[in-house]
Amino acid sequence: MTNPHIIVLESLHISNYALIDRIDILFHEGFNVITGETGAGKSIILGALSLILGGRADSRVVADPSSKSIIEAVFTVDGYDALKDYCLQTDIEWDDERCILRREVAPAGRSRAFVNDSPVPLSKLQAVAMRLIDIHSQHQNQLLATPEFQLMVIDTLAGNEHRLKEYSSRYNSLRDAVRRLKAMRQRVEKSKEDEEFTRYQLEQLEELALSQGEQEELENEREVLTNLTAIKNALDRAIASLTGDDTNAVDLIDTAIDACDELDGVLSEEDDVPSRLESAKIEISDIASSLENVNERLAADPGRLEAVEERLNSIYSLCHKHHLNNGDELLILRDNLRAKLRELDNSDDMVAELEKEARRAKALAKETAVEISNSRKEEAKKFSAHLRDTAMPLGMKNLQVDVVVDPADMGPTGIDSVQFMVAFNKNQNLMPVGATASGGEISRLMLSIKTIIASRMSLPSILFDEIDTGVSGDVANRMALMMREISKSIQVTTITHLPQVAAKGDTQYRVYKEDDDHATHTRINQLTPEQRVNAIAEMLGGATVDDAARQAAISLLNS
Repeated sequence: MTNPHIIVLESLHISNYALIDRIDILFHEGFNVITGETGAGKSIILGALSLILGGRADSRVVADPSSKSIIEAVFTVDGYDALKDYCLQTDIEWDDERCILRREVAPAGRSRAFVNDSPVPLSKLQAVAMRLIDIHSQHQNQLLATPEFQLMVIDTLAGNEHRLKEYSSRYNSLRDAVRRLKAMRQRVEKSKEDEEFTRYQLEQLEELALSQGEQEELENEREVLTNLTAIKNALDRAIASLTGDDTNAVDLIDTAIDACDELDGVLSEEDDVPSRLESAKIEISDIASSLENVNERLAADPGRLEAVEERLNSIYSLCHKHHLNNGDELLILRDNLRAKLRELDNSDDMVAELEKEARRAKALAKETAVEISNSRKEEAKKFSAHLRDTAMPLGMKNLQVDVVVDPADMGPTGIDSVQFMVAFNKNQNLMPVGATASGGEISRLMLSIKTIIASRMSLPSILFDEIDTGVSGDVANRMALMMREISKSIQVTTITHLPQVAAKGDTQYRVYKEDDDHATHTRINQLTPEQRVNAIAEMLGGATVDDAARQAAISLLNS
């Protein structure tokens, strides 16, 4: 059962890539070693794997132009909550047990990337892959020289995870407070520049004394007043038909009431026709009265239309001036101008309060930053000695290490800058690690650092590509033991030419070339125990494997 806290590269499929027609490799937990003669194709496998990490795709690697090249890696991710959170936040498909990364390269050179069988941009494939596998070679160790990595190492060993979370929260609060203060100062400055004009605008709006919905009411009234003659004629006709001097509705109802009086004994009491006619007469008279009131009101102020037009023109003028649609929007503008001037009148107090908030936020952030800084300085001294003691036996007997923690402006990671300073030779001045080390030295330093931090944090699966080049004997043995020690906490795979390293692996693979009638192909096999003896014997004694070489290989494996 796979440890849920260990990221494991379970399998790697490569097809139609350079000399590889098709290979499928099953990897295991612990320490995997890949061996093979120079030129057998180990670098081809590594190149294919680099495509999973977002490397540049080149159509020249597609061996058969009639089909695409496919590289697919399957990782165990059970319990990897950090990667799960990233995938869910970035809309990447997620499976709680496995993560499948795939890169396809078409013969024309165009490539596609997939995570869990869903297409993703290359940037997302890179972001996921870097959380799953970490490749180190003499030419791929630039990570060690980056300030971000150096700071991460010190913080990990200092146990700063919770302090950094608290600092991040406080630093974000500080940034928010500074942003609000800056915005307020800019608003106040702008408002002071525009204060006279703002007061003039507000004065005009308040002189207008507009009320909510007034424009619509005035426009309705103007419509009525504009059509006053036609409206009054209609009113006169309506009133005349109801209660006029000539034949009208009220008189006709009276006639109907008189006629009903003569129908006594014919109309039933339940119908109550005379009483209903009386009610109708009263209602009609009331309607006529309402119409007469309207008629009188329209005739009361002959200058009203002119007043309405003048009022509306004042509203329209201000709307046009402020590029607004109606009077209700003028009211909103008026309220905003009032608020702006109130803010300006109280600006000194508001700025002072925001300055106080910013100072308080900065003090809290600095309090945590100082705690982190102190822990970094303390850990830097310990780590300098620890790294020196760990790396010196790897052929660097004159190694000097000093992890410098210098003050820096407050930022997202605190108030420090961290720099790894090293010297590899006597009488050599300490210099930044990226400016002084060779590829082999960098690789051994990185191996030492990974050894120190492997048990302290979740690291991706690690692949070391011939980082033991240029060393032999006891140094090679120590490097192998170091990689084996790391493999107790994380999956380690190394490509090596050294038998001392190969013998320390839990599982060994052999890369070789094979010819058929048409082409040469790169192959890889997992070796049985007997095959491992022969492979390591070849590494010890060359092409001729005798009993002495086999016995030496068995001794190495047993050790």
